[in-house]
Amino acid sequence: MLKLTKLMQLKKGLCLHTSKDFSCKQWLLYFAVSVFCCNAAANDATLPLERYTIHTLATKLNSPWSMVELPNGTWLITERDGHVVIVNGENHSRVKLDLAGLYVAGQGGLLDVVLAPDFEQSKTVFFTYAQGELKANRLVVAKAEFNGTEFSKPKIIYSVATDKGTPQHYAGRALILPDETMLISSGDGFDYREQAQVVTNQLGKILRINLDGTIPSDNLFISHVDAKAHAVFTLGHRNPQGLVYDYDAKRIVSHEHGPAGGDELNFLSKGENYGWPVITFGKDYSQARISPFTEYKGMNQPSVNWTPSIAPSGMAYYGTRHTQFSSLQKQVLITTLVDRKLYAVNIANNQFEQTAVFPEISGRLRDVFISNAGNIAVLTDGKDAGLHLITAQ
Repeated sequence: MLKLTKLMQLKKGLCLHTSKDFSCKQWLLYFAVSVFCCNAAANDATLPLERYTIHTLATKLNSPWSMVELPNGTWLITERDGHVVIVNGENHSRVKLDLAGLYVAGQGGLLDVVLAPDFEQSKTVFFTYAQGELKANRLVVAKAEFNGTEFSKPKIIYSVATDKGTPQHYAGRALILPDETMLISSGDGFDYREQAQVVTNQLGKILRINLDGTIPSDNLFISHVDAKAHAVFTLGHRNPQGLVYDYDAKRIVSHEHGPAGGDELNFLSKGENYGWPVITFGKDYSQARISPFTEYKGMNQPSVNWTPSIAPSGMAYYGTRHTQFSSLQKQVLITTLVDRKLYAVNIANNQFEQTAVFPEISGRLRDVFISNAGNIAVLTDGKDAGLHLITAQ
């Protein structure tokens, strides 16, 4: 056990800047066992204020993308090649899903996993994944039943209606709302960014469906002559990979990757336009200007703009139902791939103070999840990734 005291955590302003990794000494915290612990003493200058311990729940993960905790404490972790890693205490297993047409290339593959609201009765789990081939691929949503050790054959309930010829920018995040409809983030496909502004094209959108894959009758564009518009909830997105529900303020929060700069955090409202690619604070990777506009009539400004990019990946909302880390309440936790840190962003006061938290966990961070007990799980990225659980003492 290694004791750390008075760890200074980096306070960030409204625009976060890319920084180097936290010291490579962080990796010395990993023992040659499957679980490591470290105690951290917080003081008034740091978040969280609570003392905490970090446990490693799983290692040797192969390009994981997301995870979820079951009511009995079992964890399901998706890997992009189509496997799900099942972690139940010391018992770990890896099963291959029978996903029709799974396309593993670029940023494609098996992506998100969420539980049905009635999971304890139905045992239903939803997945998002890339399907098709290079010349024609798309994001799909599938559901399967999990019996504790294996999954039934996943059944596709919804396919993004617009095919693309690139293996990038799937977005792929799913969120089940309190009304038991599902939001799905659909990326712009990288080469098709102008389509994010076309309501009859499903690239660069947040889509809303029922849990059986049908379209809710109260969707804003349900009467549009083109059926591809019926599922559109919001438009003008690039590659949104963070999607959570703030149950305290009853609002939807998203974040998305900009190009070189222009990463965004937004509050989503039905029918609103979030601007991409007409307005952006980012530039193309060549440093060419994408648009002369950072604001435009009828298009929403981001609540937070990160330039240079931090590459936000996962996101979780730490609300008032969780008490283990009361100092983080009403904040979103955001994992990052470029900045290689976990950030807490205060969304309660519209000042959006941002703090790097839990510096012992760094590197490319893929996702974050609030456990049933109110602890914080962080998933790292890459070919030898891990799942770590941060528990309050």
